[in-house]
Amino acid sequence: MDFLRPASWGEALAAKAEHPTAVPIAGGTDVMVEINFDHRRPEYLLDLNRVGDLYEWEVGADTVRLGASVPYSRIMEHLRAELPGLALASHTVASPQIRNRGGVGGNLGTASPAGDAHPALLAAGAEVEAESVRGTRRIPIDAFYTGVKRNALAPDELIRAVHIKKADGPQQYSKVGTRNAMVIAVCAFGLALHPATRTVRTGIASAAPTPIRAKVAEEFLDAALDEGGFWENGRIITPSVAKQFAELCSAACHPIDDVRGTASYRRHAVAVLARRTLGWTWESYRGGAARSEGVA
Repeated sequence: MDFLRPASWGEALAAKAEHPTAVPIAGGTDVMVEINFDHRRPEYLLDLNRVGDLYEWEVGADTVRLGASVPYSRIMEHLRAELPGLALASHTVASPQIRNRGGVGGNLGTASPAGDAHPALLAAGAEVEAESVRGTRRIPIDAFYTGVKRNALAPDELIRAVHIKKADGPQQYSKVGTRNAMVIAVCAFGLALHPATRTVRTGIASAAPTPIRAKVAEEFLDAALDEGGFWENGRIITPSVAKQFAELCSAACHPIDDVRGTASYRRHAVAVLARRTLGWTWESYRGGAARSEGVA
């Protein structure tokens, strides 16, 4: 196994073009596990740790451009207001040591259906900035996951950054695991309210071959909130609406039985997470609406 160590982004792209099968490594929290268990034996490892651009972020008027290697701990510390869903997801990643090393780019590159960042990225409507010596393109997050641990990157492309819309409403994230830390998700759920467009977006991990959105559930909730005037009146969402939303989220899943949980448990857990996160986000929305109107 050869180890490639580019000192700049340009050198990294040139190395990837010359060796398309090279596996990028930054935090190494996924790649090294696969190598240590002999699940993967790449001919080349492409070490990106010296590429400083990947550790930077920019907060714009409407979006955050997040470098692929920005550690989860930095997201938690500096981007909680702009990216609350991703900050909450970052809290659930492994241990403090891994949160100081791992980043969103690694989750995307591995494309594991259980990756902790995926639900928050789906709910926020992110775009992946991919680049090669041929140029740069942005891949909508909905089109990024193409199969089990497969993504839409071309062989010569690397992930440079993720563009994520700044939260215009409350966001939540919840995860079920077999213990409280250092655990792969049995399932995870992200929800983002977008009051500007009066829509909701979801993200589900570890309950299908790829990270997914529950689009039918989103459409149902969009219609229910609009028809009931909930965005304007800020009333508590009725239990029947919350129950139907949860059931539709569960129905969107296509889980498997494995050592972490059964398919039936995952469907049940996703329904519970969906109902709870909807309650939490809507309470935050109602509280914000009340404050803006000067209501105690």
